[in-house]
Amino acid sequence: MRIAKSDVPQVFNAPGAIARQVLDFGDATGYSKMTGEYFSLEAGTDITPLLEGLKDNLCQSPHWGYMIQGRLVMTYRDGSEEAVAAGDLFYWPPGHTLRVEQDAEIILFSPQEEHCQTLAHLKEQLDS
Repeated sequence: MRIAKSDVPQVFNAPGAIARQVLDFGDATGYSKMTGEYFSLEAGTDITPLLEGLKDNLCQSPHWGYMIQGRLVMTYRDGSEEAVAAGDLFYWPPGHTLRVEQDAEIILFSPQEEHCQTLAHLKEQLDS
């Protein structure tokens, strides 16, 4: 799920301040500590091969974040795809992979335990 800034409904618009909010933007029920992450990814990067060996060969951590620049294509467990571009807020549910179409800078918020397991797996794959 992603939404462009211009599509996030305004809660209020006052001199010097505009507040926008999207409700029901993912579900963090059952997760404890969260991480804040900053990723820089080069065009052409596809993490799919690095996820082999994880459940369904996909990242099993949900993520909430903001795309600062670039463009990614997410592929979900059901085979559907979604493009995420600069200026988008997004929620990626568990069961996804990604490929980078344009150099990207991303801010992510993820459940610590789940995403640390995925990152450790990726690191192992890169080191082997």
